[in-house]
Amino acid sequence: MRDLTDHDQLYAALLARDAAYEGVALVGVTTTGIFCRLTCPARKPRPQNCRWFPDAAAAKAAGFRACLRCKPGGAQADAHPLIADLTAALAARPDHRWSEADLAARGHDPSTVRRLFRQHFGQSFLQMARTARLRQGMATLHKGGRMIDAQLEAGFDSSSGFREAFRALFGHAPHQMQGDLRADWIDTPLGGMVVIADDDALHLLEFVDRKALPQGLRRLSALVGGRIGLGRTAVTDQTEAALARFFEGRDGRLDLPLRLVGTPFQARVWQALRDIPAGETRSYAQLAAAIGQPSAVRAVAAANGANRLALVVPCHRVIGSDGSMTGYAGGLWRKERLIALESGYRAANRPTRLDAGPASL
Repeated sequence: MRDLTDHDQLYAALLARDAAYEGVALVGVTTTGIFCRLTCPARKPRPQNCRWFPDAAAAKAAGFRACLRCKPGGAQADAHPLIADLTAALAARPDHRWSEADLAARGHDPSTVRRLFRQHFGQSFLQMARTARLRQGMATLHKGGRMIDAQLEAGFDSSSGFREAFRALFGHAPHQMQGDLRADWIDTPLGGMVVIADDDALHLLEFVDRKALPQGLRRLSALVGGRIGLGRTAVTDQTEAALARFFEGRDGRLDLPLRLVGTPFQARVWQALRDIPAGETRSYAQLAAAIGQPSAVRAVAAANGANRLALVVPCHRVIGSDGSMTGYAGGLWRKERLIALESGYRAANRPTRLDAGPASL
């Protein structure tokens, strides 16, 4: 990691607009109250007027506001040349079996790649590549393809390797996936999401790289007696269309028919989350007060973490009481992007209250 106490080195990087510091450091200018990327083309401040921060949340907590030219409030991964190169390469070759040798061949140090991707995405690049291959195989199975075809499209050497990857995600092998609820994959600008729905409601929507996803899938499978298969329903299509409008900045409501499975207390917390308009945030304490139990802050946080409907039940809108970013199961980098995206809904004064379609317990 770079040393943020070495002010001379940081200032030299600022003057050089050194891209190696993207995702590592931001500069706050005390005379203007603005913070920037070190690569910002704006006029450089004097060294005595600089303060250094590891991320946008720390800069905002110190009272600085984001520069309108370099937009440091967005995910810093966007501007890191190494991450930009590899994410573009992965998008171009999702079925390739990436290795550390491939990274070295592109001029990247594998340990640096591993550190940066875990810092920004909560997983290594090779893990992301494995998920992309699994998505390819899942698409083949969804279309009725044979196991061997799915295996080859996913880039796995053996059918057992493909089944194990599938089992890690869903809790059982692909040939066992048949039932009333249908599981599919939706691509979004923030990564793939697993969606599970029946003909009437949405049951689960999660980013595929969330660590607790396999556990959540197994729990849902147990609740419905294992009746989860591969495929799409009309609700799946409705969810995909709503997510497209959301990420395009056209509609922040995500009005969908839901099946919320939880305790009465969890249901109240989830509804309180849905009552937060897009572009606004709440603390856990405010959320507890909203449901009439101001002392239940920890229980509210636990209910927040038990949510299986990412974005639709917007747990990403909960931040620290001091305004800082708090943990988000989908990754802080996603939370940062979502809050930045939703600020546009607030500015446009669009109706964004999540008074969704029918939800039942």
